[in-house]
Amino acid sequence: MSFSKKDNAVTAAARTLPILDLGRFASDHPEREQALAELRDVSRTLGFFYLTGHGIPQRRIDDLSELARRFFSLPEEQKLEIEMRKSPHFRGYNRAGFEYTRGKQDWREQVDFGPERRRLEIGPGDPPWKRLFGPNQFPSALPHMRAAVLEWIEEVTAVGLKVLQAFSEALGQSPDVFAPIYANGPNQLLKIVRYPGRDQTESDQGVGAHKDGGFVTILLQDVIGGLQVDDGEGGWIDAPPIRGTFVVNVGELLELASNGYLKANIHRVVTPPAGGDRLSIPFFLGANLAATIPVLDLPPALLAEVRGVTQDPLNPLFREVGRNVLKSRLRSHPDVAREHHADLLDGR
Repeated sequence: MSFSKKDNAVTAAARTLPILDLGRFASDHPEREQALAELRDVSRTLGFFYLTGHGIPQRRIDDLSELARRFFSLPEEQKLEIEMRKSPHFRGYNRAGFEYTRGKQDWREQVDFGPERRRLEIGPGDPPWKRLFGPNQFPSALPHMRAAVLEWIEEVTAVGLKVLQAFSEALGQSPDVFAPIYANGPNQLLKIVRYPGRDQTESDQGVGAHKDGGFVTILLQDVIGGLQVDDGEGGWIDAPPIRGTFVVNVGELLELASNGYLKANIHRVVTPPAGGDRLSIPFFLGANLAATIPVLDLPPALLAEVRGVTQDPLNPLFREVGRNVLKSRLRSHPDVAREHHADLLDGR
């Protein structure tokens, strides 16, 4: 791996993401300290890496990918049975072009799932983010999809929490430093996504350039590439699929908690060429919606390298988790916002 002299950053010339083994972060592993140093380095520079040693069998990965293919192969009317516009909780299916990033249409069809929770009664003075609590929608044509999706959310949440604990220790904290703000129910979002190919004379925006808002994202890719990571020098690093791995990236909550020591990096997805498609299954792990993100007390050596949180006037960051998540959903899904949350739109 090559490093720049300026701040030990992974150089753009490498044009690849490093591969980290989750098993090396175990308390009894002889390479643990070296692994934590590598995690600090890549998460301070690129903010992205491939993860091996996660413990989810390849059979489970293949089964979920096959289920995703079966869902997207359904006739449109069967997919629209669970159209997201029917859910005030932003759960369900969207046709291509119905989600937006920074005001521009993303060219992907997808279905969104979260933990199964009962819908809350919202009273006067209750925070608006309570509207996000509620049940999923599942297609009647695939009755086994409910169990498969909820089991996957449970499995990948366990992986995400192990990664989060490694980040905590890499920052000189106890492994459970974030437990108070996720233990009573972390924010979990699973997206099963298909990027249809289209002519490159049209927009190539599968998903526009953005950062992720949670603690970490755990991404399962199929066999077609398209994910690109900002190299910090005006270019993009391709992150092609590697069988058996996840792509993991730092979310804005970790950037907030570390006061910018860790980097939530910009990334995008480029649409595949006409005649093909790309399958992607990202999982976003965040804090409890009622939580407020603290600023960690970093060790002096790390504190000296704090850069402060990146500020985007077009996308303000809030330390109140529920406020941040609701803002993101309202902006990304304007049809759902108009249908169920019109009273919030002026203040989003």
